[in-house]
Amino acid sequence: MLANLDPVLLARIQFAFTISFHIIFPAFTIGLASWLAVVEWRYLKTGKNVYQEVYRMWVKIFAVTFGMGVVSGVVMSYQFGTNWSVFSDKVGNVLGPLLGYEVLTAFFLEASFLGVMLFGWNRVSPKMHFASTVIVAFGTLLSSFWILAANSWMQTPQGYRVGEYGLFYPTSWLQVIFNPSFPYRFAHMVVAAYLTTAFVVGGIGAYYLWRKQHVRHARVMFGMAMIMAIFVAPLQPIIGDLHGLNTLAHQPAKVAAMEGLWETQRGAPLKLFGWPDQDEERTKYSLEIPKLSSLILTHELDGEVRGLKEWPREDRPPVAWVFWSFRIMVGMGILMVTTGAIAVVLYFRKKLFETRWFQLWCMALTPSGFIAVLAGWFVTEIGRQPYIVYEVLRTADTVSPVVGPSIALSLLAFIITYTFVFGAGSYYILRLIAKGPGARGKAYGDHGIKTPPLVTDLGSETGGGKHV
Repeated sequence: MLANLDPVLLARIQFAFTISFHIIFPAFTIGLASWLAVVEWRYLKTGKNVYQEVYRMWVKIFAVTFGMGVVSGVVMSYQFGTNWSVFSDKVGNVLGPLLGYEVLTAFFLEASFLGVMLFGWNRVSPKMHFASTVIVAFGTLLSSFWILAANSWMQTPQGYRVGEYGLFYPTSWLQVIFNPSFPYRFAHMVVAAYLTTAFVVGGIGAYYLWRKQHVRHARVMFGMAMIMAIFVAPLQPIIGDLHGLNTLAHQPAKVAAMEGLWETQRGAPLKLFGWPDQDEERTKYSLEIPKLSSLILTHELDGEVRGLKEWPREDRPPVAWVFWSFRIMVGMGILMVTTGAIAVVLYFRKKLFETRWFQLWCMALTPSGFIAVLAGWFVTEIGRQPYIVYEVLRTADTVSPVVGPSIALSLLAFIITYTFVFGAGSYYILRLIAKGPGARGKAYGDHGIKTPPLVTDLGSETGGGKHV
């Protein structure tokens, strides 16, 4: 029985497992680093210790998350050589340098200045410490730039040629990096990372408010998070619409799977829910809104949308996975936009920090960003199948000559190891959150900022959250 295990399927499951663990850490640290830069800027500008204490709490969480992201990322890179050696051999000339640039630029910046962020208080000047935080935040964005460039090239490849033995060679690095889908994917991912951080920070702030603990700090966290929900969450559907139009132009089969459409038609309905049956080639029990799919995808009520039957069965992605993952992602986005709208109403009613049911709402949405990121990643990667480089290189043709039982055993080892290692890391983060912000800093600030004690105390006690 073990001898009949499909090595291609197991290799895909193993990579999906490790990348699902990995992506939640960069998605969090990208936004958290930028938010920490804003928090420290507020501290330097106002001298209020509440910002310093919030920073010191969350920079520890950032460090743990960053470490877990590094560990899980290293594991993924090894899989390119173990399970996907044929893929590495064929496209290494294109993707290898992109991944190398990510290490040589972004990772070195992050790793170098993270130490200053953690241990630089009272050891470097205030401006130098703030500069270190900004550099780390820039490094996280630079890292996402290179990783998204590599992944986007696999989705919409250009700027290459296929040489002897089927090896890929770059002909234009500008075309490789700035391929057709890269700008949309990069913007979509960065905004998703910011929203992920906002809803985690907002959820923790709401928890403190609900428990009436660390209230000054909670108002800072919650207020800044709601600013992101109000102004940034509505931006994501706009970017998503542009990304969808780009996907329709370059990967129409993926869009057909997202919509659960089998027949090419004009005035295609939007299937809100249903069950795509790949064997019967139809979406069962569908709840539809007439013509809305055409309106969204073509911006015309009678626009034509291609159905999955336009492609042979072997060229279609797993429809149910793509269909439902897309709806989960969109559903999380709707909840985020709704949260921002509620926050606006409560702010003008001067009840943003006192409304108990809204605090519970935000606590419940703490993991919403992670769920949306994972669902979106499933849409992107599963929707590309059966290709690993879209319409150029099939996934089944790039797996290593490794037998199924060996991959199954290593997958089991990953599951056990990740459970203990990342379980311990997550437990430590929860302990940091339970402890809350540390003791207050000195009256004049640990950076030596000459803020009068009376102003600092009044600002920390009564105004820390009101001026967010």
